[in-house]
Amino acid sequence: MTATEKQTLGFQTEVEPLLHLMTHALYSNKEIFVRELVSNASDAVDKLRFKALEHPELYQGDTDLQLQITIDKDKRCLIFTDNGIGMSREECIDKLGTIAKSGTKEFLASLTGDKAKDTQLIGQFGVGFYSAFMVAEKITVNTRAAGLPPDQAVCWESTGKGEYTIETINKSTRGTEIILHLREDEDTFLEAWRLRSIILKYSDHITLAIKMKKEISAPEDKKDPKVTEEAWETVNNATALWTLPKAQITDEEYKSFYKHVAHDFQDPLAWSHNKVEGKQEYTTLLYIPAQAPFDLWNHEKPRGLKLYVKRVFIMDDAEQFLPRYLRFVKGIVDSNDLPLNISREILQHNKFVDNIRSAISKRILELLASLEKEHPDQYQQFWNAFGNVLKEGIAEDFSNRDALAKRLRFSSSRLSHADQSVSLEDYVAHMKPKQDKIYYITAENYAAANNSPHLEIFRQKEIEVLLLHDRIDEWLVAHLTEFQGKPLQSVAKDADITGITDETSDEASKVVKQKNEDEFKSLLAHMKEILDTDVKEIRLSQRLTTSPACIINEQNALSNQMQRLLQATGQTVPASKPILELNPQHRLVQALKDEQDDKRLAEWTRLFLEQSILAEGGHLEDPAAFVKRMNDLLSH
Repeated sequence: MTATEKQTLGFQTEVEPLLHLMTHALYSNKEIFVRELVSNASDAVDKLRFKALEHPELYQGDTDLQLQITIDKDKRCLIFTDNGIGMSREECIDKLGTIAKSGTKEFLASLTGDKAKDTQLIGQFGVGFYSAFMVAEKITVNTRAAGLPPDQAVCWESTGKGEYTIETINKSTRGTEIILHLREDEDTFLEAWRLRSIILKYSDHITLAIKMKKEISAPEDKKDPKVTEEAWETVNNATALWTLPKAQITDEEYKSFYKHVAHDFQDPLAWSHNKVEGKQEYTTLLYIPAQAPFDLWNHEKPRGLKLYVKRVFIMDDAEQFLPRYLRFVKGIVDSNDLPLNISREILQHNKFVDNIRSAISKRILELLASLEKEHPDQYQQFWNAFGNVLKEGIAEDFSNRDALAKRLRFSSSRLSHADQSVSLEDYVAHMKPKQDKIYYITAENYAAANNSPHLEIFRQKEIEVLLLHDRIDEWLVAHLTEFQGKPLQSVAKDADITGITDETSDEASKVVKQKNEDEFKSLLAHMKEILDTDVKEIRLSQRLTTSPACIINEQNALSNQMQRLLQATGQTVPASKPILELNPQHRLVQALKDEQDDKRLAEWTRLFLEQSILAEGGHLEDPAAFVKRMNDLLSH
C-alpha cells in the first residue's frame, strides 16, 4: 500500500482509554471543546506567521489569517476552518494518532471521578483535540501543510473507537478543516448564539480573528424581500490584550486571556500588566496560577512565557525570561528590541533578555508581596501550591534573596497545626527581648519536627522554633544563614543556648550544672568507654526537660536529615560522630548513676543512643538487636 492510498490505523494504546473517557464519562463543561479547537487553530496560525518570517512564500498570497466556524444544520455538522500551518500525512499520524508526548498517562492518573473537575484538566495535558469526541460521533480532519501542493493534502477520520483512517486528498487551500459530526443530543452546539457566547467567554482576546456567518437582509431592489445574504463577521475582539491600555481591560478579560494562555480552567490568583519604555521597550502580562500543574516537578517539561516580537508570535515556553524557581508563572513578553528571526540560541546570550528576565523576577516578587499584604488568604493558597518551588530561589537568586526571604512561610512550634503560615518577619516580632537568633529544626515530616526532644527547653521557655519539614529546607537553610541581621540556628546542633534564659536563671543553672557534673562525672566517663566508636562526646544536657537523652551534631557537621537525603541519592556522606546528651533530672538517668552491673549499664547506654537516633527519624543498623535489648531490660 502506498502512502497516498487510504489506510486504516489503530490509535496508540494509551489513546484508547482516553477516547473512551471522552465519549462516555466527561459530560460536564462540554463546551470547552470549542476553546481547545480555537486554541489549536490559534497555535497553527502563530506557527505559520513565525515560519513565514524567513519563508514568506508560504503565505501563497493569503495573508488574512483567520479561523472560520460554520454551522451545517442539515448535516448536523460543526466545521472549524483555519488557514494556518496545516499538517502533512506524517504529522497527522504523529499528532492525531499518537499522543505519547502529550501527558496522557498523567492525565488519566490525575482523574478524580468528579466529572466537573476532571473536565477542567483537558488542555493542561495536551489532549484538547480529543475533547471534541464529547460532542461528536465522528471527526473528519482535512488538512494541507503550508508549502505542499494541493494533491498532498490529507483526510484523517475517526469515530473515536480505537481506529482511524487516513488518505491523501486534494485541497486547494493550506490549513486545517475540522468537521465535527455531532451526536443526536448535542443540537445546542448548532445554534449560532450558543457558539458566539462560548467564544466570547473563552477566546475573546486572542489575536486570531474568529469568524462566523451572519445573515443580513437582501438589497431593496431584489424582488423577494425574504431573500437574505450571508456575510462573515469577526466574533471576538481579535486584538492582542496586552497592547491595550490597562484602563480599558476588565478583570474578566484578564482572566479569560489567562485561561487561553495557561490552558487552565480556574481563574488566576493575581496578574501584573506592564509596559516598559526607555532604552528597552517591551510589554509583559504575567499571571500567578491558583493551582500547581501536575508536572510542576518534571524538569524536562517545557516552561516559560510566550514570546512575541512587535506583536508577532515567536515561540511558546521561552524559558530564558524566567528563573527556574518562577517556572509556575504564565503569561507573555512582547519586545520591540529583539529581532523577528530570534532563536533560542540567541536568547541564551542576549543582554536585553537578561535585563527583561531581571525585571520580570522583581515584578513577580512585588506582585507576591502585594498579594500577601492585600489578600493574605490568597497568598496562603499560593504558598500551599508553590511554596517549595519559591524556596529554590534562595539558592538560585542572590540579588533577590532578601525579597524572597520575606515571602517564605514555615510551620512553627508556637502553633498547634502543620500549616506553613509563619513568616520570618512574624518570627522576629515574637522573639524574646534577649533572644538574638532565629531557631529552627529540620526533619522528615511535621510530626518528627514537632515532637523532637530538642524543642523541650524552648517550649518550657516559650521560645518559638520554626519547624522545617520539606526536603528542600536543608538546602534553604544552607543558603539563608541570617534574616534582618539575626542568624538562623538549628536547635539540633551544638550551640550555646544559655542566652535564652534570664540572668537569675543563668546563675542558678550554673550551680545546678556544676553539682550535676560532679555527680555524673564517673558515669559519663564509663558510658564514653562503651560508645567510644559511636559518639564524639557524652555530656549532660540543658535542652532536655522530659526525655532521657538526645543526640546533637557539631555546628559545622551535616544535619541528620541532610545525611539521610544524601544517602538516599547514593552519595557518600562524610563520617561524623554525634554528641549524646543525657537529662540528669530524668529518673532513668538518675537510676543509671547508681547501676553496679556493668552489663546492664552497657545495655542501657546503647539503648539511650538508639532511642535518640530513632527520635531524630534515623535508622538503626541492627533494629533486631535494639528490640532484643529493650525486651531484656523490660523483663528484669
